[in-house]
Amino acid sequence: MSLKQQITDDMKVAMRAKDTARLSAIRLLLAAMKQREVDERVELSDADVVAIIEKMNKQRRDSISQYEAAGRQDLADVEKFEMGVLAVYMPQQLNDEEVLAAVVEAISSAAATGPQDMGKVMALLKPRLAGVADMGKVSALIKVQLSA
Repeated sequence: MSLKQQITDDMKVAMRAKDTARLSAIRLLLAAMKQREVDERVELSDADVVAIIEKMNKQRRDSISQYEAAGRQDLADVEKFEMGVLAVYMPQQLNDEEVLAAVVEAISSAAATGPQDMGKVMALLKPRLAGVADMGKVSALIKVQLSA
């Protein structure tokens, strides 16, 4: 079953269960997916759906930090709940050791010698790690490895 179909089925389950909070989060995701399909006139693959979820999670993280800074914990809790709903559809995340091993391997295969080669290393890693690792952390790891 495709990820898109799974999300649609989960929406139906949430409707039947009258789980309004979960239903709202799933509808937001489906709306973002539909918007992208209409804008680009394409049928989304599972990788495209994961990219949309990553973008939505990043927006949620930003919102949470803003809400907490403003003392609006009630709104931050809503965003955290939505992140939890979206996390169900993400692939299994790699642990730190696996990410570090991928970074070291990409550095050696790109023959990277310093920070100026960071773009080459990121170009190798992005297709492999997109969706399964936080690319911000990957970028920081690359900087540390290339600086050492």
